[in-house]
Amino acid sequence: MRLREAVAADVAAFVAAHGRAPGLAVVLVGEDPASRVYVKNKGVATRAAGMVSFEHRLDAGVSEAELLALVAALNADQAVDGILVQLPLPAHIDGDKVLAAIDPAKDVDGFHPVNAGRLAVGQKALVPCTPKGCLMLIEEALGDLSGREALVIGRSSIVGKPMAALLTAKSATVTLAHSRTRDLAGHVARAEIVVAAVGVPEMVRGDWIRPGACVIDVGINRVVAADGTSRLVGDVEFAGASVRAGWITPVPGGVGPMTIACLLANTVEAASARLAA
Repeated sequence: MRLREAVAADVAAFVAAHGRAPGLAVVLVGEDPASRVYVKNKGVATRAAGMVSFEHRLDAGVSEAELLALVAALNADQAVDGILVQLPLPAHIDGDKVLAAIDPAKDVDGFHPVNAGRLAVGQKALVPCTPKGCLMLIEEALGDLSGREALVIGRSSIVGKPMAALLTAKSATVTLAHSRTRDLAGHVARAEIVVAAVGVPEMVRGDWIRPGACVIDVGINRVVAADGTSRLVGDVEFAGASVRAGWITPVPGGVGPMTIACLLANTVEAASARLAA
C-alpha cells in the first residue's frame, strides 16, 4: 500500500512537471485466462495511480511479424513510457525475439538483455518487477541484509537469476538452487532468507525452514483434489512453514500485489529517465 501511495505521488509530480501522465502499454496475445486477469489487474492499477493505460489485445493467431511491428510502433510512440508484453506467448512466436525488440528504456518488465546485463554487473537498470518487490519485502522484514545467508530456489531469468543479483548487491551471501539441487533441505535449513520460485507445488517442506527465517513464496500453482476441486498453492508448504518462519508471504495475495506495484514504479522511473536523457 505504501509503495502504491508513493507511486501515485510520483505520478502527480510528473504530471505537474511535464503536463502529461506516464503511459504504460500492455500487449496481450491470445485468450489465456490467467494472462487476461493479469492484464485487467494491471490496467486497473495503472489508472488508479493516475497513469495512462494502453491495452493491445491481439488474436492468438497473430504473426510474429505483426507483433514485432506493434512493438516498434510503441517504441516510437512518445506517449508510451513503458511496454509490457504479457507472457507466455503462443508457440509460433519467438518470445526472446519479441522481448529483445522492446526499447530497453521502455522495458518496464526488466527482461531485455541490456537491462539483465546491467543488473548482473551492478549498473543502474530497470529491474524485473517480481524480484524487485521481493527485495522490498525482505528489507522491510530484516533491514540490513549484509552477510545474511540467502537461498534462491529457481534459476529463471524472470525471477531466480535477478533475485540472486539483487541480494548479492545487498551483500547477502547467496546460494542459487533449483529442482536438481542435492540436499535442498539442508540448504533451506541454513538460510535466513528463502525465496522460492521453482514452480513446483509445496516443494519446500515446512519442517525444512530455519526458525525465524524470512520466506518469500513466488510460486503460484493450481492443484486439483480427488473430488475435482482446485486451489492455488505456492512452492512452500505454507501450513508447516508458517509456524517456523519469522516472516512468510501467502499464496495467493503475497508477492503478486507487490509485482504490480513495482511495475507502476518502473513505469514512472522509465518516464522520468526518458525525459531527462
